[in-house]
Amino acid sequence: MMFPIKTWKCSPSLIAAVASLVVVVSIVHVLFSPLVPSLDNLRAQKVQKSCFPVDGSRERVSYGFAANLSQRVYADSRKAVIYRGAPWREEIGQWLLHCHSATSTIDVVEKISGNRCKNDCSGQGICNHELGQCRCFHGYSGEECSERLHFKCNHPGSPEQPYGPWVVSICAGYCDTTRAMCFCGQGTKYPNRPLAEACGFQTELPSIPDDPIVTNWAKPDLDNIFTTNISKPGWCNVNPEEAYSSKVRFKEECDCKYDGLWGRFCEMPVQSTCINQCSGHGHCHGGFCQCDGGWYGADCSIPSILSTVHDWPKWLRPATVNVPDTRHSIPSMSAVVKKKRPLIYVYDLPPELNIHLLEGRHYKFECVNRIYNDMNATFWTEELYGSQMALYESILASPYRTLNGEQADYFFVPVLDSCIITRADDAPHFSMRDLGGLRSSMTLEFYKKAYDHIVDQYPYWNRSAGRDHFWSFSWDEGACYAPKEIWSSMMLVHWGNTNSKHNHSTTAYFLDNWDTIPSDKRGNHPCFDPQKDLVIPAWKKPNPDSLRLKLWSRSLKERTTLFYFNGNLGSAYANGRPESTYSMGIRQNLAKEFGSIPDMEGKLGRQHSDDVIVTPLRSNDYYEKLASSIFCGVLPGDGWSGRMEDSIFHGCIPVVIQDGIYLPYENVLDYNSFAVRVREDEIPNLMQILRAFNETEIEFLLANVRMIWQRFFYRDSIVLEAERQEIGYGHVADWAVEALKLSEEDVLSTFLEVLHYKLNNDPWRQELNLQKDFGLTKECQRSTNQLKC
Repeated sequence: MMFPIKTWKCSPSLIAAVASLVVVVSIVHVLFSPLVPSLDNLRAQKVQKSCFPVDGSRERVSYGFAANLSQRVYADSRKAVIYRGAPWREEIGQWLLHCHSATSTIDVVEKISGNRCKNDCSGQGICNHELGQCRCFHGYSGEECSERLHFKCNHPGSPEQPYGPWVVSICAGYCDTTRAMCFCGQGTKYPNRPLAEACGFQTELPSIPDDPIVTNWAKPDLDNIFTTNISKPGWCNVNPEEAYSSKVRFKEECDCKYDGLWGRFCEMPVQSTCINQCSGHGHCHGGFCQCDGGWYGADCSIPSILSTVHDWPKWLRPATVNVPDTRHSIPSMSAVVKKKRPLIYVYDLPPELNIHLLEGRHYKFECVNRIYNDMNATFWTEELYGSQMALYESILASPYRTLNGEQADYFFVPVLDSCIITRADDAPHFSMRDLGGLRSSMTLEFYKKAYDHIVDQYPYWNRSAGRDHFWSFSWDEGACYAPKEIWSSMMLVHWGNTNSKHNHSTTAYFLDNWDTIPSDKRGNHPCFDPQKDLVIPAWKKPNPDSLRLKLWSRSLKERTTLFYFNGNLGSAYANGRPESTYSMGIRQNLAKEFGSIPDMEGKLGRQHSDDVIVTPLRSNDYYEKLASSIFCGVLPGDGWSGRMEDSIFHGCIPVVIQDGIYLPYENVLDYNSFAVRVREDEIPNLMQILRAFNETEIEFLLANVRMIWQRFFYRDSIVLEAERQEIGYGHVADWAVEALKLSEEDVLSTFLEVLHYKLNNDPWRQELNLQKDFGLTKECQRSTNQLKC
């Protein structure tokens, strides 16, 4: 939408009118402000202006004018600026309102490469036609992917441990050494049936009732798993139909763990999960896209000169194509495409840094946001770490993507560390043993390898010392594990710990502790820098019932619970986390004050109340409970948790209790307009603070929660999957129907808006003095801080 420029003249009558409005807004502000916990430490300093229009409305505002950037437009009593339904921090909202919305398209020359790879990668890899380098399949290596690797399933054995010490891939059957995965193997009725972990070893019943069954990793269970005797618990020769009808026995510890297989006995081959399901230009093999000829990239979305222009992805169309001069030694052609900034270049990394991490996983649900069932229909996972894959897929399919690194504004380095979290100590070749047994050290090494690769192979890093690059960190402690070499970049995290209070590793898992990582590798950076980094939402699967019922839209009258928190409350409760460091003690302190069920000593919270629910017992109607509450607790788990998203999705006002730690978008959105922050030492006074809010203030906060909830939802990635399912299989599931009804800004569009603001306002970019067409007026290209009224 283009805004016509209107000149503001400060006549005496106008000044009097504005002054009257200022008085009204000031009175409202005075009434509201004392009751709202201060977020001054999270705000930029306000810039005082002598003349500005004021709007105290809490509703969405459609501005039919375009004042210049020096004029302030306040859309609510907290002085947040509403842009596309979200209350932004003042300086950011100002710029987005007047500049982002007025961005015009520019001509971008996209280079379609045709560099060939040696021996066409021997049929064991995909050629990156930009670099002329092979991206080898799992289990292959070398310049032309001709080197066959052997990834063992077991560590070296000993008399006491004939199969070696435990590792996820431990195998008593046939080991597929291309991926270190265990199968029944030749000689059995079902050779491709997984024989993973406890399935192949003897189990012992516990001596104490209700304790878990114990696996003896030194004793294989070959007689049972390979048997054809129907009275024994077989696995590798069990006919699925006979097992389903209970005619034969089977070993209960065996299951269908590997991706690409479905059914209790893995009898049905189904789609594996790949990035964007290979974009229709390849076949997904366990996580690795085996691209059709002429296509490459992690999701087979990059065309080479061997591709057909008609098949190019949407982000490269419509295009004006220049036919290459065949006399050139390196074939390539260019296509002129109209795009809007910001432009993002996505590195096609060596597969061991991303897609091999998908292909080699030993449990199909790990680090992905979806798998596929027996009908090849989408089965969404509860994996919070699935956000990394969702954002990666959206960026790859976005119209803001470019193949032209010279024109790019940002560079994405897509290391899939979410898979490292779940795959550490996954197989002998993928082990922490050489890194002090720390997953944190392993992760740091992966990012360092990615840094070394892009610095060695591409010219882009040194142009800005990496400040125009961004990396995704899914770990519970965010980018605490980032190597010092990449800290100048933007970090996308779920854990925005500035270390201003919790200034050390806060995890209760010793494998993830980063305190012991040497400073020559990590440096001394914090986990999060609000000046350059961004906290993004966790993955939450689309719940068709919640979407259809519009639980986020519940009115105040329908919310009968004052405060709600449901989650692990620590060692005082049965099955609670035993570590005192869990949640940095915050959940435990909340339970001591307001616990609504007895702990193991039979005690309720000191201040328990009928309209306050603080319980460790997960209810079957969890979402209904959230949607029936006014305020919901947002507390850390072992680092970040998904409680912010739970609260927002169900229209509940988030109550954030974690000092010095940023939540999603907290350094760009105005949290005062839709959330409440309470210091950790104020927990005993929590209910007094919340009961002090009057109905008008609560309605104000609820209205803003209803406006912004979609910005915490990965709708773009979900819609991409809905389109793939309809085109490929004719599936239109309930979740797809409901997601397609939504139209507001989601995670991707919010992220792009932040990038666009930073592109034109980060001071270091102005120092570069880039001579590019930004699709903006000269006024919008200036720093907001330099503008005068």
